[in-house]
Amino acid sequence: MGLAKTEIFTDLQNEIALYAKVFGHPARVAILEHLFKINACVCGDLVNEIGLAQPTISQHLKELKNLGLIKGTVEGTSVCYCIHKENWTQMKEVMFKFLDQDLPKSNCC
Repeated sequence: MGLAKTEIFTDLQNEIALYAKVFGHPARVAILEHLFKINACVCGDLVNEIGLAQPTISQHLKELKNLGLIKGTVEGTSVCYCIHKENWTQMKEVMFKFLDQDLPKSNCC
């Protein structure tokens, strides 16, 4: 398998691709939806809510945290997660600018 060659693309193109990748799995979408629905940090077990094994949930939480869409705080032996509001707002701005592009009028296709 070849390298992604991300260095030949702009920072913005790489940023958009990372956001698209994180939304590319329904478990991550479900986790984000749950965090928005409860409108609080979740310290409990997402396994029952999402329906996946704990290691799988942990991996998806790690991906969301690495991208900065969620943040976690350690409370005792558990980690509590919530939406990282500032980063979420930044992501929305970047994606809105990208997705709000209009096609010019043309006779193509």
